[in-house]
Amino acid sequence: MDLLLVGLGGSLTDAQWARIEPLPPDRTPKRGGRWRDHREAIDAIAFKFQTGSQWVHLPERYGNWRARRVPRAL
Repeated sequence: MDLLLVGLGGSLTDAQWARIEPLPPDRTPKRGGRWRDHREAIDAIAFKFQTGSQWVHLPERYGNWRARRVPRAL
């Protein structure tokens, strides 16, 4: 698989998203609440790793940091 490089600022292009959109699990709620938009979550993860920022310091466009459904280990 080719590398999927995310631009500075953590946002996937539409072409990049089209390549990975089928990979995340279904968003149907099961246990523990509803998933956020997968693209938004991936953008937030990319931003965090590109900038070295803590979750609490991510920009508001990624929503409330306490409500994010991403693994704490990241």
